Amino acid sequence: MDFFDLVTEVIDLRSFSNLWYWIVLATMWSSLSHWVLGVPYHMVQRARRGDQATEADLRTLTEINTRRILDFVEISGAAMVGSSAFVLTSLLVLGWGYGVEFAQALLLLVLPLILVAALTMRTARVLQESGFENLQVRLRNHRFAVQALGICFIFVTAFWGMYTNVTVSPLR
Repeated sequence: MDFFDLVTEVIDLRSFSNLWYWIVLATMWSSLSHWVLGVPYHMVQRARRGDQATEADLRTLTEINTRRILDFVEISGAAMVGSSAFVLTSLLVLGWGYGVEFAQALLLLVLPLILVAALTMRTARVLQESGFENLQVRLRNHRFAVQALGICFIFVTAFWGMYTNVTVSPLR
């Protein structure tokens, strides 16, 4: 076995049969459900238990991150929507129009990221408009929605990955 064969064996573009793809998927969803509007969820739990210092820190950190998110949306929201639409459309056409498995895998990673970003922007706007009332409940509900999206997309990705691995023969 020469070096090129070893590299192509380790770094395989057949994504759904590659262990690294599934590690990235698990890490992505773990991070998305732990960081709620840029706040670690254990801070929300500690504040719900009645720790006053943590509750003050939670409010401050949430206000900072909410302002940062909404400023970003005001400055470059339209450009992000346009570029996201371009990337999603390109991956969709490459993945399912031309049958490129790598594009399918990327779409199944990028689409939920964009949906979580939209949900985060919505939650940030609701928090700011409400004056950060029921902060812990809103952050918990946001995390629950992200986890529900995660369950759906992990199922879809696993189903499509198994289907692809069963029906597509290796390139050798």
